[in-house]
Amino acid sequence: MEATDTTFAWGQVGVGTFDDTGNFDNVFLFGTKVEPKEVAVADQQAQPVGKRAAPDNTPPEGFTALFNGKDLTGWQGLVKNIKERKSMTAEQIAAEQVKADESAKAHWRAENGVLLFDGKGQSLCSVKDYADFELYCDWKIEPKGDSGIYVRGTPQIQIWDPSDEAQLKNGADKGSGSLWNNQKNPRFPDVIADNPIGQWNTFFIRMVGDKVTITLNGKTVVNNVTLENYWERDKPCYETGPIELQNHGNTLYFKNIYVRELPKKSL
Repeated sequence: MEATDTTFAWGQVGVGTFDDTGNFDNVFLFGTKVEPKEVAVADQQAQPVGKRAAPDNTPPEGFTALFNGKDLTGWQGLVKNIKERKSMTAEQIAAEQVKADESAKAHWRAENGVLLFDGKGQSLCSVKDYADFELYCDWKIEPKGDSGIYVRGTPQIQIWDPSDEAQLKNGADKGSGSLWNNQKNPRFPDVIADNPIGQWNTFFIRMVGDKVTITLNGKTVVNNVTLENYWERDKPCYETGPIELQNHGNTLYFKNIYVRELPKKSL
């Protein structure tokens, strides 16, 4: 976002004393006229917006709850991947969807206000596709946990255990929030912001065009980075697609999943 920042470009000059009275004379001021200057400033909309509401799974103003805390309404089993689905007929997708939903119901469930995955079966995806959006998501993993959030059906915003020695070669020690499948653009987070394993973490994700900004536990870990198209490397990220919670064979916990759609090409 471009904005005009004139915070310290000009202002008043004041004089004062520590006593009740003071006398001043021969006060001169020399300076140069300064015109307002346009400078690039941080995108304020990339920061978390709205107050997180209580109780759990109650969205802040302007957001919609993707998980109602009670069941899988708004979610479905994942059929193939977004590239493969584009080449399938409606009848083929419908047939596969029945099987995917059966698997989802067997391995994903709502329990005490938490969306719980037992580590088996397939990923879960939103019924609705999204273009530009902002997303809150609380997540928790167990030791050696590994997951991620696909946006527009594209991998992925990484979730994993930074202390998992088996994953150190892949960059786990750099923390969660990475755009792990990027090749040309930055892939790892700027800072490690994970809470200790077993504690809840909060993502705030903003996606506009193919640019992604990610805040983890109040710290910006990815700032306006291009998300590459994993499925078709020679093409930009898909314009729309579902939000997916990735299966990687681990027990996973999610709650407070809120989304707000943004106008196309929002700044």
